[in-house]
Amino acid sequence: MSLSVVFTRAALGVNAPLISVEVHLSNGLPGLTLVGLPETTVKESRDRVRSAIINSGYTYPAKKITINLAPADLPKEGGRYDLPIAIALLVASEQLSASRLNTYEFVGELALTGALRGVPGAISGALAALRAGRQIVVARENEPEVSLIEEKGCLVAEHLQEVCAFLEGRHELDAPEEHQFILPDSAEDLSDIIGQEQGKRALEITAAGGHNLLLLGPPGTGKTMLASRLNGLLPPLTSQDALESAAIISLVNAQSLHTQWRKRPFRSPHHSASLNAMVGGGAIPEPGEISLAHNGILFLDELPEFERRVLDALREPIESGQIHISRTRAKISYPARFQLVAAMNPSPSGHYQGNHNRSSPEQTLRYLGRLSGPFLDRFDLSLEIPLPPAGVLGHNPKTGESSATVRQRVEAAHDRQYVRQNTLNARLDNAGIRQHCRLSESDAQWLEETLTRFGLSVRAWQRLLKVARTIADLEECNDIERRHLQEALSYRAIDRLLLHLQKMLA
Repeated sequence: MSLSVVFTRAALGVNAPLISVEVHLSNGLPGLTLVGLPETTVKESRDRVRSAIINSGYTYPAKKITINLAPADLPKEGGRYDLPIAIALLVASEQLSASRLNTYEFVGELALTGALRGVPGAISGALAALRAGRQIVVARENEPEVSLIEEKGCLVAEHLQEVCAFLEGRHELDAPEEHQFILPDSAEDLSDIIGQEQGKRALEITAAGGHNLLLLGPPGTGKTMLASRLNGLLPPLTSQDALESAAIISLVNAQSLHTQWRKRPFRSPHHSASLNAMVGGGAIPEPGEISLAHNGILFLDELPEFERRVLDALREPIESGQIHISRTRAKISYPARFQLVAAMNPSPSGHYQGNHNRSSPEQTLRYLGRLSGPFLDRFDLSLEIPLPPAGVLGHNPKTGESSATVRQRVEAAHDRQYVRQNTLNARLDNAGIRQHCRLSESDAQWLEETLTRFGLSVRAWQRLLKVARTIADLEECNDIERRHLQEALSYRAIDRLLLHLQKMLA
């Protein structure tokens, strides 16, 4: 046989499109031609594959070799094509049987000795192969990743010789060893926070409905401390959501998968983060912070210090739950369904009232003007975190509820929402809001008059209804009542601050 075809998978974000490695041997001067839009690392595979084949005890064919990576218009990068190219060469030169090739896919980089090395994005490739009805062979280094997949069909190998012996029926490859993961309790507990009862309540509502939260307050009032406790109030990820998050993490830091398994991501980029760092970038775009926060929390401290164009780039992913990145070489979509939590000072001096305030209303408005109105509209709740009153930080401060206690109420609210509408309240669309956030005629009129007085947008009205729906769910109420709307309106601190400054300047 002078022609062979072996299947593998590319890594294009969290997608893993099928690649057919076609090898043809013909008479002529010995040489190798590699086509199919390979980048430099893929072109270098000719030398790695040649040495790996020879050092594994096989003969490198002294023929004119043509290798095509199809489809030809898809960019190929990395060393993941080494193993399938080597197998295709051995089959084409009739050193290896081709009878079992159609039921397997192969992904792995080859060392010069023939040893297999791991590649990024093994989870996505394995899932795609299993969905296509094939088994997949990966390097032993990728075993920790593919072991997270419950479905059977992944095989691991350490050397090219093992894979060849397996295809000839002389050796069995191991399935990934199953690991038992125990999700540790977070060391950061809600009971650690002294006072700030309204902040804790807002945190519970945020967790219960999947909402976005903005915390305003002077330095040192516990904004960051509150935000870091949000993950402890959320239930662990389901297997499907955990695999989605793991597939993204495996592209950039596969070593952390086992310590992060089923833990919701908590990403906290510095305010100097660039646009590419946040949304993703590169010739073939890699995931950014918003995708690494998928199914978890994206926390932005010192919010006004971020570049405005960086913050405004978050607006679309917040609404759609995904980010589309177009570059010259590739167009890639990443999931980006996260809860946005941010913290900021209310003015350049950190205060806007009292003796500590050294900023004029004009300076404060310019400071807040770094944040666009449409971006601020994406926060369902905004809350002032004030300095604790005198006496709160006494010798025997009262301990509040633990994260575990609050998490029970959050999980009950989640269950209620999924039974009613199969999604969290924060993700309700317009039809869902009309169906599940109905108000009485008098409450609807009252809310409209209140929104007019505050000058709030239609988007703010929708978010108020969603927050009120969550408050009602925490109380196990079927209908949204006036008190739920009033509490939801109390979490509009940024609107009240802007209104206060405008009145001072009027």
